Amino acid sequence: MKPEETVDFHIRWAWAKISRYYNVAASPFGGSMSIGYVLLNVDKDGTPSTKLGPKMGMESRSLTRILNNLEEEKLIIRIQDDEDKRKMNVFLTEKGKLMREESKKIVLDFNQLMAETLGMRELSQFLLTMDKLNKHIDNQLVELQSEKN
Repeated sequence: MKPEETVDFHIRWAWAKISRYYNVAASPFGGSMSIGYVLLNVDKDGTPSTKLGPKMGMESRSLTRILNNLEEEKLIIRIQDDEDKRKMNVFLTEKGKLMREESKKIVLDFNQLMAETLGMRELSQFLLTMDKLNKHIDNQLVELQSEKN
């Protein structure tokens, strides 16, 4: 079997190119794909840091490193929850809000480019296929994990 005959090869290959596209597009204003992804997932009223990882499909170790970097760059602030002192809520700073807007433009431009390249019918079918693929993988993971236990 050749790598290009497998599903994961094409997904990984496309993701690497998409990641590169976002990094190149965000670099003029000091951004990156991972920075933009976090900024786009922080709600206006703040987001508990424990909710960000699952929301973005990231491991907590990777997220902690990114949040530390974003805080050093003064793009976010973390504030202890008033009701539950164990929780930290993540908020965007003014600088973070500006970078979020730039990130949003890049994502919208990329989506527009894909719509123009594929056409709306093909893009809709692609999104349905990826959703179906993700749901199936989630089910398979549950099965594998239950067999493991």
